[in-house]
Amino acid sequence: MIIQTGNRTDIPAFYSEWFANRLREGFVLVRNPFNHQSITRYVLDPSVVDLIVFCTKNPEPMLKYMELLTPYHQYWFVTITPYGKDIEPKVPDKYAVMDTFIRLSSIVGPDHMCWRYDPIFIDETWTAARHIESFRMMCETLAGHTHTAVISFIELYEKVKRNFPEAKAVSFLIQLELTKTFVEIAREYGMAVKPCGENPDLASVGADCSGCMTQKVFENAVGQNMIFPSNPNNRKECACYITGDIGAYNSCGHFCRYCYANADRNAVIRSMKNHDPKSPLLIGHIQPGDKMSSPKQASWIDPQLRLDL
Repeated sequence: MIIQTGNRTDIPAFYSEWFANRLREGFVLVRNPFNHQSITRYVLDPSVVDLIVFCTKNPEPMLKYMELLTPYHQYWFVTITPYGKDIEPKVPDKYAVMDTFIRLSSIVGPDHMCWRYDPIFIDETWTAARHIESFRMMCETLAGHTHTAVISFIELYEKVKRNFPEAKAVSFLIQLELTKTFVEIAREYGMAVKPCGENPDLASVGADCSGCMTQKVFENAVGQNMIFPSNPNNRKECACYITGDIGAYNSCGHFCRYCYANADRNAVIRSMKNHDPKSPLLIGHIQPGDKMSSPKQASWIDPQLRLDL
């Protein structure tokens, strides 16, 4: 199976000690975000966990625990944008994150690394021309350390409208023009551009719209064919395979204004105060009335050698 760590929060950036403890103890508890008293227990062992997927804006705190991850296959989605503290208040400097990206790539290899340049929004400060300049600079810096650049355009969810009211949707014409330029730039540096959850018509300008968390991507990271269960119900425009997330909403301390996982700043502060790195739960502890279940876990690696025709 696949363990996802980052669709709800940024575990490497803020909870690396906790995750290291979970790896040492060999299990993790996950509270259901929609049924608070329901807890799932996942075994963390390479015999049943084929791949651990990380999504982070700052992988640096996790580097000191990489030895614990050695038995596991890994895939890292690292978001690096050009924005400043007015948009991403607690995200480290982009140059520092790019340096960490390169160090991490030297450990796990470029086939296990993906750079995310998202979300993209357009305003008087962040014009299309400025995005093109920033994207080229980052491509030049990260060249050889990943083969994939994932992009997406800002989605105006209710949480985003509340925390970033001046944000505006990016017209499809601008999306098309910007994606075309990004594809051309990325190709110069040995990268493919993959839009995340965007209009599939972006493929017309050379983008790979097959999805960023797909079976093929994960099979390449594992180095073997895999037999995946049915894909869970994601957004209709999303082709990605997302399952086994061990994170928690309202617990990411980056406080990005475009964030879709945090309801508001105060909720995050409460959650982070309630974090105990020794607890099997990311936030809080087991409470009276909690009901625990253990799903059937098994390797998805295909034992039969197959030839792709």
